[in-house]
Order: sequence, then C-alpha cells, then structure tokens
Amino acid sequence: MSCNHQHKEPLLQTNLPLPAFIKGKVRDTYDLGDYLLIVVTDRISAFDVVLPCGIEGKGEVLNRISAFWFDKTKDIVQNHVVELLENPQDLDKYLPTDKKLKEYPAWLAGRSMIVKKVQRISVECIARGYISGSAWKEYKKDGTACGIKLPDGLTESQKLPQVLFTPTTKGDNGEHDVNMSYEDVVEAIGEKRAQELKDTTIKLYQTASDYALTKGFIIADTKFEFGIDKNDRLMIIDEALTPDSSRFWDMSTYQPSRPQDSYDKQPIRDYLETLDWDKSYPGPCLPQEVQAKAAQRYYAAYKRLTQ
Repeated sequence: MSCNHQHKEPLLQTNLPLPAFIKGKVRDTYDLGDYLLIVVTDRISAFDVVLPCGIEGKGEVLNRISAFWFDKTKDIVQNHVVELLENPQDLDKYLPTDKKLKEYPAWLAGRSMIVKKVQRISVECIARGYISGSAWKEYKKDGTACGIKLPDGLTESQKLPQVLFTPTTKGDNGEHDVNMSYEDVVEAIGEKRAQELKDTTIKLYQTASDYALTKGFIIADTKFEFGIDKNDRLMIIDEALTPDSSRFWDMSTYQPSRPQDSYDKQPIRDYLETLDWDKSYPGPCLPQEVQAKAAQRYYAAYKRLTQ
C-alpha cells in the first residue's frame, strides 16, 4: 500500500456529479445507494475552522493510514471498508447505470474508499492513555479528566494508571463536542451497547498503542466513531488512528512533565498561535513552509507506521 508522494496542488473540493451524503471538515461523502463513497480531501482545520488552503497529499495519507488500521484491527471489531480505490475506474461497479461517470478523476486513487452504509452512533469514543490537552487542563483545576477522578500528583503527558474512556457528543455543523459521562452514554444508547462501545474503544486503543510503540510512536489518545450494521453488529467507521484523530508522540523525544511535540498538525497550530486571529471564520492562509512542514509530518507518520 504505497502512497504517491509527489508534489501536486492540494485537493480542496471534489464536486462529483453524485448525490451528496455529508460534507465534513475534511471528508466529502457521496451516496451510492447501499454504499457510500468517502473522499478524503487535503482540507485542513485548526481550532474547528477549515482553513482556506490545504496540505498537499494529506488526504491520501489519512485514507491509507485508516485503511491500514481498519485491516489491523478487524479481529477486534468489524469495519465499514468495502474497498480502497486504487484505480478510480473501480468506482464504476458501485454505480447504477444512470449514475455512471463520463470520467473518473485521477485524484480518487488512494484518497477514497467505498464503505458500507450503517447507522451511526452519535457518540465520539475517546480513549486516553496519557494525560494532555484539555484533560490536563481539567486535572490541574479539579483533579479530574472529563469528570473522572484521577490520583493526585500526576504530571503533564504522564502515562495514566489505566486507559480512560472519555466519550463526547458528536458535534456536527460547527458545534463543539461536549463531554459525556459513561452514564450519559448508557442513557443515550442502552447499557449493553454502551459497555460494548467502552470495551471496544479501550481494546482498539491498547492494540494500536502496543503496535505503535514498536514503530517508535506513543499514541497519547485517540477517538473512534462507530455505527450499527443491518444485522445489529457494531462496526468502526469514518477514520481510525490517524494524526487527525489521535495524538502521536515520538518516543525518542518523549519527556513527561511538559507538553509533547505531536506528529500531527502541531506546526499549523504553532504558527496560528503567533497570529492576531480570533479563531473564527474565515481562517488565514498558511505560508508555504508551514504547509510543507505539515505535509512532511503526515507522510513521515504514515511511512513509519505502515512500513
């Protein structure tokens, strides 16, 4: 599964002549009847704002990392992947006769996949193995992370005594995700399904975390989304364990008691923090060197994890 890492213009819009299903910050999803086509663009969001420029090659990298993890974890939980489109022409077999395209854009290759259509569960399932980000801020203030009481004396970026399940609501349309307690999840989807979500999230995290350590990465935290198929089985959907949905730290530079350098859009956040920008639309465009640095990080994470 090789990534075509040649310089091209970032893909910001797809606009295929197919029925739209949903357009997210990064993914454009089209309705193919029983299936969906997910195209991962090169759009980049920071502080919940999609920026006017993209990161070249990022979409393909994210798509391939997800495909890698979906395959690696399929014994833990089923996933929604039908086919990663290596050849754009292969889309043809999923389209009814009246919807077949006159041409199949070359950019579909590597950055798109055909997936099963399932009923999405409106809970973002977050697993935390280390304390950082918003959880660290809350711990300093209240001694808790997402409302869960933690032992005294933890330091920033420290490994937690056990993996935490800290779900949030799924904030669509620009809404922010809101922390949910485990009891909130039980109330929303029932005890049996809530327990299955929690157990699966933690098992996925632990399996991925153990593997990533062999590649020199710490996965500090990650988030998953799940759906239910027509046979009422749990299925992981959307993306899995990418630098956009997870905090990857380099083991060689990891030191507790301070913030870590993340293998993700950190160079972008760092640059944006130097600007006089109120973090609302429209976002600023990034200088070429910041875009290049971010692209390099995404690609390096992909190479290290999958090879």
